[in-house]
Amino acid sequence: MTKPQLQKSLGPFQLWAIAVGLVISGEYFGWSYGWASAGTLGFLVTTTAVAAMYIAFIFSFTELTTAIPHAGGPFAYGLRAFGPVGGAVAGFATLIEFLFAPPAISLAIGAYLHVQFPGLEPKHAALGAYALFIALNIVGVQIAASFEVVVTLLAVGELLVFMAVVLPAFRWSNFLAGGWAGQDHFSMAAVGGIVAALPFAIWFFLAIEGVAMAAEEAKEPRRTIPTAYVSGILTLTALAFGVMLFAGGSGSWAELSSLNDPLPQAMKRAVGASSGWLHMLVWLGLFGLVASFHGIIMGYARQIFALGREGYLPGLFARLHPRFRTPHLATLAGGVVGVAAIYSDAFISIAGQSLTASVVTLSAFGALLMYIVSMAALFRLRRSEPDLVRPFRAPLYPFAPAFALGMASLALMTMAWNNRELAAIFAGLMTVLVAASLLLRRREAA
Repeated sequence: MTKPQLQKSLGPFQLWAIAVGLVISGEYFGWSYGWASAGTLGFLVTTTAVAAMYIAFIFSFTELTTAIPHAGGPFAYGLRAFGPVGGAVAGFATLIEFLFAPPAISLAIGAYLHVQFPGLEPKHAALGAYALFIALNIVGVQIAASFEVVVTLLAVGELLVFMAVVLPAFRWSNFLAGGWAGQDHFSMAAVGGIVAALPFAIWFFLAIEGVAMAAEEAKEPRRTIPTAYVSGILTLTALAFGVMLFAGGSGSWAELSSLNDPLPQAMKRAVGASSGWLHMLVWLGLFGLVASFHGIIMGYARQIFALGREGYLPGLFARLHPRFRTPHLATLAGGVVGVAAIYSDAFISIAGQSLTASVVTLSAFGALLMYIVSMAALFRLRRSEPDLVRPFRAPLYPFAPAFALGMASLALMTMAWNNRELAAIFAGLMTVLVAASLLLRRREAA
């Protein structure tokens, strides 16, 4: 029986927009929680280390994506390198990353709308966002990708406008004050803060690897995907440092360190609450959140689709819509999980932190485990399949992928130590999902 196949319709500019759009909401919110842990200077150190990890990772990951263009992305690499168990670990780690990022983004969408409409409950707005963008993803990948191009360009432009508008209010003294975990000097407390801030620095770049899940729908993936990845990671790195520096220097950074809408609040200090610039940021700022929210829905749908197609999830998730040829049931299933997370207070009571911080951290756990498996797969396939066609080869091999592997491993261990309750939740989810999927696959094969 022929397995369902996705349509190839995405060009290089659309893939760049997906790469940047998947991540760009991380520049709008979430990262500022890192200031609460590390201060501005401590978080600058954390972000620099994480940015180096992501640059090394993406240049290495691109080798896998172009050699094995598969909708499952990391799932396909883990399966090929390490067999069914490796595939299951990589696949479900990726799925957790992509399922738990959208609830955080949708809550931020609600927070932004709440600025304009104080009577609108953020959770209800988040629910509406899920309904709208699930429908858009089901209608067709070409329409979805064209929409992603538009909102990504608007989001990038708005971040540049933000930096320009707050520039007159920027003072280095604001950024440096209490910059080491609330202190003016470096100490051991600052070291702990730098480590604790890891998931929020990861949030600046989280999900860029989702382009791999569009590889099956890309035209000439061996040429277009490297272009999208390289230009995407450079774009995001520049925006991340720019936003962090300008927001932190616009006033008291501590006032922004636990908010879901730090950029409008930073701009409010610079230009006043009645400024047209502020209202523009709120409305156009939504495009950054929407770009990531919409793109990650596209990503989790492809991951669920790929797992269903290979027998790791029930086969119904591999069905394509008869008219639109999109994985409609996979898209809906991920939405159910996200909405349940939005309306659940379990993470708050278990982890002792905000819902946004909890789902950001849980998503980061999934990402880091997937990075580890992917880099290990790169080394394994270099040895086991030396003749595999590799249109793009990782530069500085083996040093760049080894650096990415080491950094991801260190980050995962330190995050687990600092977030024991959420680490236990993640480990429990992974154990159940991997074991259940292997049993299902074995039963289907019998």
